[in-house]
Amino acid sequence: MDDRKYWIGFNLIKGIGAVRMQSLVTYFGDLASAWQADFADLTDAGLSEKLAEKVIGVRGQIDLDQLSARYKAQGIQTLIWADEAYPVRLKEIDQPPPVLYIRGEYLVDDLFAVAIVGTRKVTPYGRQITEEIAAFLAANGITVISGLARGVDAIAHQTALKAGGRTMAVLGSGVDKIYPPEHRGLAEQIIQRGAVISDYAVGTPPHASNFPPRNRIISGLSLAVIVVEAAETSGALITAEFAAEQGREIFAVPGSILAPQSKGTNRLIQKGAQPLLTPADLMQALDLTRMDKQKTARKILPADETEAVLLNTLGGEPLHVDEIRNQTALPIERISAALIMMELKGMVRQVGGMNYVAVREDRPDYSV
Repeated sequence: MDDRKYWIGFNLIKGIGAVRMQSLVTYFGDLASAWQADFADLTDAGLSEKLAEKVIGVRGQIDLDQLSARYKAQGIQTLIWADEAYPVRLKEIDQPPPVLYIRGEYLVDDLFAVAIVGTRKVTPYGRQITEEIAAFLAANGITVISGLARGVDAIAHQTALKAGGRTMAVLGSGVDKIYPPEHRGLAEQIIQRGAVISDYAVGTPPHASNFPPRNRIISGLSLAVIVVEAAETSGALITAEFAAEQGREIFAVPGSILAPQSKGTNRLIQKGAQPLLTPADLMQALDLTRMDKQKTARKILPADETEAVLLNTLGGEPLHVDEIRNQTALPIERISAALIMMELKGMVRQVGGMNYVAVREDRPDYSV
């Protein structure tokens, strides 16, 4: 049973985050049962009386099927912990967001992403460095992540798009509430060539308290965080703190000791961040050559259990889809969908009449 709509429902309730979601799943077995539970069961599951009342109140006011249909009509995708498409790197952090809302598309290659963050009051120096870094990353096939804010964030997104690369913006509001409002056009461009992402429920307005927590998602999605310019109290430094907790690489662009916008970055370097003197420093530190090989490998390795089963079933002799179904006991629609993707990736080949062969017979065992 796909209980995605119940995850969406609980995500509407302020005060129910990753820890309480997991507690509800552990107690009830699934969120569908939790959503339908009475007051006593909800409190027995660990919710406070106030939160239990909120759950009962919210579920009496909304139709989850209608809500899910509206999101779909608005082009809003939802990912939950159990989804194979949920970002692997983000799932590794402490208390990953239970629900992600996405406008655009999160791709497998977005696993190779670097965040660029910094001050809203960017200097000409900061602008130049941001453009050089973002263009370099885009040219090397690395997705640029930032927060759509004024200043460094916007420049990073714009430059990645101009360079023909991918970029993703993580919001401190619902994905339908673009902030700042003058960046709505930029957000639409990002949606076409990347994704706008939030863990806040659709309709959530931007609020100052929302932005520090969203910074952990920026760092969580990234291999590394680059801080270009930041004052001593900049929100970019919060992103760097989360990056350190998550074991991400941290780079800081050094600047004049007299410039307010460089006080934060210089302080990061003093504390151990890697000084970024040229975009080429990223090549060695992040081993971009190895990333290219990893990307190539991901295209020929099974993306999920279905692909793994099919690769172990197919060989050099043609096998009809009906026989594949008999041997694997998988639903025919899942087999057909997987074979289409595997053919596009060069893993299998159709040799006529719905008969398939594996491209290589000397393949390893992909059992999972």
